[in-house]
Amino acid sequence: MRAPELGAVGGMRERLTAPVLAGRKTATTGLPAEYVEETEGLEFEVECLALPGNDEDRVTTIEITGVELTSFGGAIWEHATAEGGGGRSLDEWRTGHRRFREDIGTPVDENTPLVCLRFRLSSPCAGT
Repeated sequence: MRAPELGAVGGMRERLTAPVLAGRKTATTGLPAEYVEETEGLEFEVECLALPGNDEDRVTTIEITGVELTSFGGAIWEHATAEGGGGRSLDEWRTGHRRFREDIGTPVDENTPLVCLRFRLSSPCAGT
């Protein structure tokens, strides 16, 4: 079972995993270039993933409910709110993602391709 990492180990991972466990975060965003770098294929609907905590042990299982390829500028409000970041607008979501991407050395612009994943908690996972 693949294991997507939500943020770097430490406080960021805790901040991103807690709302998943509470059911408030049901989406995440990645870059296709990250899949190429990690030599992984895209997730697919009904795929089950082990969500790791800071110790890399599985804290829960999520099931992919949707995969969308779009551009950074094409991301929609519904996706931003499903990420559960507490933003009040799409512009605020974009500003936060730009800042995060710049901080980790992968800056984005309006044309940068994105992978938008939707998921739900699923333990045990129906797809296995």
